Amino acid sequence: MVFGLRKSSAMVEAGAALPGRPTPQVPTRPHLVLGTSMVAPYPEGTEVASVALGCFWGAERAFWTLPGVLTTAVGYQGGFTPNPSYEEVCSGRTGHAEVVLIAFDPTKLSYATLLSVFFENHDPTQGMRQGNDVGTQYRSAIYTTTLEQAAMAEAAARSFGQRLQENKLGPITTEITAAGSFYFAEEYHQQYLAANPNGYCGLAGTGVSCPVGLFASS
Repeated sequence: MVFGLRKSSAMVEAGAALPGRPTPQVPTRPHLVLGTSMVAPYPEGTEVASVALGCFWGAERAFWTLPGVLTTAVGYQGGFTPNPSYEEVCSGRTGHAEVVLIAFDPTKLSYATLLSVFFENHDPTQGMRQGNDVGTQYRSAIYTTTLEQAAMAEAAARSFGQRLQENKLGPITTEITAAGSFYFAEEYHQQYLAANPNGYCGLAGTGVSCPVGLFASS
């Protein structure tokens, strides 16, 4: 997405991470496509998920189109630096991944379906990269917000991993862990491809399908 910055494929250690700042950046406008608030609190009964699948510009669009999604936002998660900037994340010195946060109505959209969309829209075997986008911020990750999400994410990774092996692809490298702090990205990143329809999108799947039935009842 941004070229000319140092790209690191090695995770920074906590003690060497950038210090960040105490003040968060929070979107002040509504979602450009859905017209809803990107910022909590969300309506009662809303479930929140967050995933990383490479450049968050294209990744966010893959989710805001789904029926049952109340809002989406892009940001930074899984690292050490509080309230990082985009440039800091791209330096590889914060430990964060580029993440899409999805707030959804679980009576209209299942978490299993979100996981299928996640796995089918990127290559989860590439480690610290997605295609030409290289660096720790582009790693594949699922940050779970409930024990149920954690169990289903692990089951989905096992099931989809078997599908990938059957298609002669490598093992899944997706990081699956409990969600830590989510830091909103700068406002110009939010719904970037809605504001810039011809903007860069490096999202590309493997061509292998991930049927919900493989793991939803696991």
